[in-house]
Amino acid sequence: MLKDKIKTLAQKYKSEVIDNRRHLHANPELSFKEYNTSAFVETQLRSYGITEIEKKADTGWVALIKGKNPDKKVVALRGDMDALPIEEQNDVSYKSQNQGVMHACGHDVHTASLLGAAKILQELRDEFEGTIKLVFQPGEELLPGGASLMIKDGVLENPKPSGIVGQHVMPLIDVGKVGFRKGMYMASTDELYLTVKGKGGHGAMPENFVDPVLIASHIIVALQQIVSRKASPKTPTVLSFGKVQANGATNIIPEKVEIEGTFRTLDEKWRSEAHKAMVKIAEGIAEGMGGSVDFEVRKGYPFLVNEPELTSRAEEAAKQYLGEENVEELDIWMAAEDFSYYTQEMPGCFYRLGIRNEAKGITSGVHSPTFDIDEDALEVGSGLMAYIAVNELSNS
Repeated sequence: MLKDKIKTLAQKYKSEVIDNRRHLHANPELSFKEYNTSAFVETQLRSYGITEIEKKADTGWVALIKGKNPDKKVVALRGDMDALPIEEQNDVSYKSQNQGVMHACGHDVHTASLLGAAKILQELRDEFEGTIKLVFQPGEELLPGGASLMIKDGVLENPKPSGIVGQHVMPLIDVGKVGFRKGMYMASTDELYLTVKGKGGHGAMPENFVDPVLIASHIIVALQQIVSRKASPKTPTVLSFGKVQANGATNIIPEKVEIEGTFRTLDEKWRSEAHKAMVKIAEGIAEGMGGSVDFEVRKGYPFLVNEPELTSRAEEAAKQYLGEENVEELDIWMAAEDFSYYTQEMPGCFYRLGIRNEAKGITSGVHSPTFDIDEDALEVGSGLMAYIAVNELSNS
């Protein structure tokens, strides 16, 4: 059976996939600067005998693996390649060699897994019908999102896939397991940038200035009513502010306060309404307290929807490959992913790869300086992607 051959090859190439992941982890590059990563991916693909490779969005790649009757059906597999501006704190042999840059979101795992799947599929290309399109994407972590640029550069054309599948590490799921969710899965994301302006002065003479720190405080608190009083209970909504910068002192009131935050939801109509409401509330408070505010809503990724039928087939393939007990149902996740751009264009399935191992102390969340994985996940990551792809090709 093809499933058994894929399992055998995933086990055979496990050490190579681990080596690839460790190389990528030790040499992380920030969004849209993945030049060495891109070169590494191309070298690996060509070493597998994959020759139909085309550069997209400067550092991205699209490659084709053609089976028998290649025009019958096309399925795309996606992996992202960029790292984050985080200083790694792990004491491991493959620790980041680029100061202040780290693969803290598992994109090294995604790229290595897709390379592993590519090697497996290339070796088995005479045993399936159709074409696998491999998408190695830059810049998932930074607006406007590498997916949007890849799409603009024609990654979903010539040939056009019937659907696209991606996977992402999940520290809450044990290694050896995966998770799926049909329908709405991940939130849209918008970046909020506020500059609250007042009149600075001596902290001991409040009658002589307009305090932007106080105004900013009122704005931050008041904007939470967007979630608590204006959002429908049926529409998950998150509003968080992670940066407030005043640059005053104990007795110095600054001229301005800069605030940065994020807004996330699962409904486009409400998303638009909330943007307007936030600006109106902030402007009203600032004006009422004698100051002003510049409020920029930088619209980010749309929400991510897993097409039910494709996701059901992928989930069933995972149960066949890993056993039903190793496939979990996921809850809605208020994080965001630019894979959502692909799901706006065609049926998509974005699932989670378990990487947690409490016995080994591997429990850190993504975007943390101690994030790491149980590398047994790489055998699952490469093999399952390959099996989902051939399973989808066989579905007419």
